[in-house]
Amino acid sequence: MNENYKLIVFDMDGTILNTLDDLMDATNYGLMKNGFPERTYEEVKWMVGRGMPKLIHSALPENHTDEDFEKVYKDFLDYYGKHSIDKTCAYDGIAEAAKALKAEGYIITVNSNKNDKDAVILAEKYFPGIFDFVLGARPEMEKKPAPDGVNFIAEKFGVEKSKVIFIGDSDVDFLTAQNSEVKFIGCDWGFRGAEFLKNHGAQCIAMKPAELSGIIARM
Repeated sequence: MNENYKLIVFDMDGTILNTLDDLMDATNYGLMKNGFPERTYEEVKWMVGRGMPKLIHSALPENHTDEDFEKVYKDFLDYYGKHSIDKTCAYDGIAEAAKALKAEGYIITVNSNKNDKDAVILAEKYFPGIFDFVLGARPEMEKKPAPDGVNFIAEKFGVEKSKVIFIGDSDVDFLTAQNSEVKFIGCDWGFRGAEFLKNHGAQCIAMKPAELSGIIARM
């Protein structure tokens, strides 16, 4: 264990779980049901990361109304609530990497822009007993890239921000780490990839989950 750090915060979508197919299906269900054109896999991949409301606003045509959004968002949530684990899967090696970090003595947590209830359910289904705490989107907190979630988790465990590392796959995650004033490790296996992360300022990137322990040890 690197004594300089105590708390590790993982993003969820694109970092520990590949949720993209289920998110795309739910998005297209809401769009199709309300007469809007569907979105491709590649389009949805670049829309996720800032929370479910932002995803639907992005998927709708630019000239959509508030009423359009409310209808599509409701249908999206109804569908996703029933089909959120149809195609979702854990990234290879994540469970093992998280267990290894926990065994070394780190506090292992998750901070997601996914609704809090959904984030907790998914984490427990795919990683039972591994994470010490899972925090999703809550009404009283600003979503990432705001620092609210990371700040809440650090305060909950009584850890100084200088001892926190955030691990994520997107520009939103990199900005979250910046705004929270914590260290950041990007992951190549997610929705954006190493080149995108480097272009957005990330200096430390893991190409596979098994590298995380060694990277943290050298930080």
